[in-house]
Parts: sequence; C-alpha cells; structure tokens
Amino acid sequence: MLETERLIIRKLTRDDLPWLVEMRTRPEVHKYLGGVKMQNPEAISKRLDFYLECYEKFGFGQCAMMWKETGEPVGCSGLQPLEDTGEIEVGYSLAPEFWRKGIGYECAVAWLDDGFNTIGIERIVAIAVKENEGSWRIMQKCGRKYEGVEEHDGLPVVCYAISKDDFNRRKTEV
Repeated sequence: MLETERLIIRKLTRDDLPWLVEMRTRPEVHKYLGGVKMQNPEAISKRLDFYLECYEKFGFGQCAMMWKETGEPVGCSGLQPLEDTGEIEVGYSLAPEFWRKGIGYECAVAWLDDGFNTIGIERIVAIAVKENEGSWRIMQKCGRKYEGVEEHDGLPVVCYAISKDDFNRRKTEV
C-alpha cells in the first residue's frame, strides 16, 4: 500500500496473526494497547478481523510494516475508524527493538499524507494512553494539536488531531 524510506507497508492477512500475537502480547507493548485484557491471542485475532473488514468497508486499515532491508515485520500502522466516534485515526505499534528509531514518525507522516492527499480525508485524529509519552510526542511532531483526554475502550487516552489544510500547510513550510 505505502512505501517509505525504510518501510514497506502492506495489508495484513490472516497469515500475519502469529507475529501479531508475538509482538502485541509482549508486556512492554501491551501496556500501551489496553493491557493483557485487550492483547491476548483471541482478542488480537478479533482485532485482525476488524482490520480486514476495514479494507473492505473503507479501502484502508491497519497494515503490516516490513523493514525494507530484511523483510521482517516491525509493527503495524494505518488508518482506521475509531469504533466509538467514527473519526479516522492514524495508529501505529512497533516491536520494542524498533522503538526510538523514528519509525513511528516516518509511518505517521506517510499515513497522514495518504489519508489527506490520496483518500481525501479532511481530519485525522490520534489517541494514546496517557503513559505512552513517545506516541504523543510523535503526534506533536507531526503537527497535530492536543484536544484533551477522552475515554476509549474504558481507558483514559490523550487525543490529538490535524486537518488536511493544516497538514498540507505545514508540509510546505518544512
């Protein structure tokens, strides 16, 4: 679907379930994705079904991010509707060994550009549990504005958003 300097981003398939489970059940990852309750093999399988349905309904969804150099999966990223509001969210999750390498920012910018300038979305949000400071720093670096704390899946999350016009204006300034 998308390609960045270091990533090939492609649709997920059911064949991706084993590495998704391996990545998302790691304690350092699941603490930012709703915890064990939301990141166990059964819940991850259901979530993968949601991602696959998004492709059919909307033409986009969470995707596998593959490291260009090796072809190994490094995480997921993509656009999807938030189930409780319907707003379109850009989200990303990475295996810890790929944290702090700029990959979250790299994929977020690619998805924002695609969402605004290919798909035609007018506003994209991002949410993260309050403790996930790395994620909301990426949101800020992308130019998204803080909108407050909301509840999502029973958890308090910080919410950021950016409009198509603000993103494109910012792109020309950089």
